[in-house]
Parts: sequence; structure tokens; C-alpha cells
Amino acid sequence: MASVLITGGAGFIGSHLTDRFLSEGHDVVGVDNFITGSSSNINHIKSDRYTFVEKDVSGGLDSLDRRFDYVLHFASPASPIDYLKYPVETLLAGSAGTHAALDLAVNNNAVFMIASTSEVYGDPHVHPQPESYWGNVNSVGPRSCYDEAKRYAEAATMAYHRARGLDVRILRIFNTYGPRMRVEDGRAVTNFACQALEGKQVTIYGDGSQTRSFCYISDLVDGIAKLLYSGETDPVNLGNTEETTILQIAETIIGITGSTSEIVFKPLPVDDPKQRQPDISRAREILGWEPKVSLEEGLKYTIKYYISEL
Repeated sequence: MASVLITGGAGFIGSHLTDRFLSEGHDVVGVDNFITGSSSNINHIKSDRYTFVEKDVSGGLDSLDRRFDYVLHFASPASPIDYLKYPVETLLAGSAGTHAALDLAVNNNAVFMIASTSEVYGDPHVHPQPESYWGNVNSVGPRSCYDEAKRYAEAATMAYHRARGLDVRILRIFNTYGPRMRVEDGRAVTNFACQALEGKQVTIYGDGSQTRSFCYISDLVDGIAKLLYSGETDPVNLGNTEETTILQIAETIIGITGSTSEIVFKPLPVDDPKQRQPDISRAREILGWEPKVSLEEGLKYTIKYYISEL
């Protein structure tokens, strides 16, 4: 079995990945500084093959005195509400943190994976977005701390691949949801579910016509594992191709919860993408992967989780 390092290991995706790799018999080390991660995401783990280290990856990983076969860099605020609150920390996670993880992977001759994002495409002029699209990003806008941090992380990853022969994986994650997303996460599914369950107004930013494609966490984790074990070094989109408007998502969640909440509209944030849908042709071809969980089924699982959290 292999030894796996996951930065951001107490985060939403990182904690689900931890469960996956432990279930496969691997040894897992999680690193997190709890800026947006939570100990509640990993408290259920009792395995003696799991080690947790509370640490800011941006400060380096030299203190991790063990060998790794896989290094997965998932540490970063990922919700707009978080990276707008922690813009410098977000930039450091994507720059200094990425270099720390890359250097560790080089020293261990490990496979390195960077968790990138659909935000590298910005507010796209191409729809749906293939990996070949270079994007439309405002480098000085309020969202740039996240968008450009991830674009830089991809560039650094490819530099290490080309100059130092590092075996790399570049994962572009589209909107993902599911249990363990924080109640105060601030993204659409979380906001709508919690507002509806509490009988509050369901808040939509903009007129609700902007689109997203939501992938359930178990599907994403399956895709991540397939990509990690593949030999693919170019970027790969992972996400659900079922495009829906934000208004439709809100109405669906209100229907599932049986809430009497009314929908209210507020101004759209600066640089908020109008459309977001992945082209997953490469994932289908290279990995034999595509999502299986329907939106309604995934929302039911997620709402059940929030009922237990509120």
C-alpha cells in the first residue's frame, strides 16, 4: 500500500479523500491549519494508518519526516466568502504552499496532484469550458486572489514537471457539493439549504439566470482517484455536465425541504461568472469517468446532513 499526503486534509474535499484512501488500505497524513477546514470533518477517523498535522502548508513541509508516494495539494480557501476574507492567505496557499508541496514531491519522487479549479476559466467566453480554453480572468478584481493563485499553481506544477521530471496531475474542479460543507460556507447549495431549513428568505445574487453545474462529492472523489492513478499530466476537468440556473437550484431545494421560504434577489458580485459548465470529454476518454449521482439525489443527501448540523 502507498503513503498519501493531503494538504487541506480537514477540508470538505480533503476529508472525503482521506476516507477514500484509507478505505483502499493506504497510509494517510492530513495537513491543515483550520482556516476553513474543521476538526469535525475528521473526528470520525479512528484508523492507526491516519496521522493529522496541524500546520500552515505555506510555511513549508520540511518537518514531515517520512516518505510519501502521493502528494495532493488541496489546501486553500475555496469559497468566495472565504477567499475574500483571506485574500493573502489564499495567494500564499497557491504560491508558497504549492512550492512546498512540489518540493516535497520531488524529494520523495512522488506523484504530485494540484487541486485547481474551474475559476481558472474566469467569466468564460467559451461554453462549455474545455481544458484547452485559456480563460477570461480579471487579474486585479476581488476574486483574483483565488483565480490567479490557482493559475499560478498550475504553472508551477508544469514547471516542475518539465524542468525536474516530476510526475504531476492537474485537476480542475467544477462546482461540487455534499456533506461536510460548512454551514457558513457561503456557496449556493449551502446557503439555499440552510436558509430553507431555517425558514429564512432564500437569497439569490443576480437575477438567478446564471448557470452552474453541480457535482456530488462521491462522484468527484471517484474521479480524483482515477486521475491520480492514471498517467495523465495535462489538466483534466472534473464536474457534472448537467447545467442548471441558480434560480432552479433554489426552487429545487425549497421543494425538497418543503420550506415556505420566499426567494429574494440581491446584486450580483463583481466578476461572478455568468455560465459554468465543464466539458468532460477528456475525463470520459482518459479516465472512463462521468458523474452518476443525480442533482436531486445529491441534494437530498446534502440536506439530510444540514438537518443534523443546524
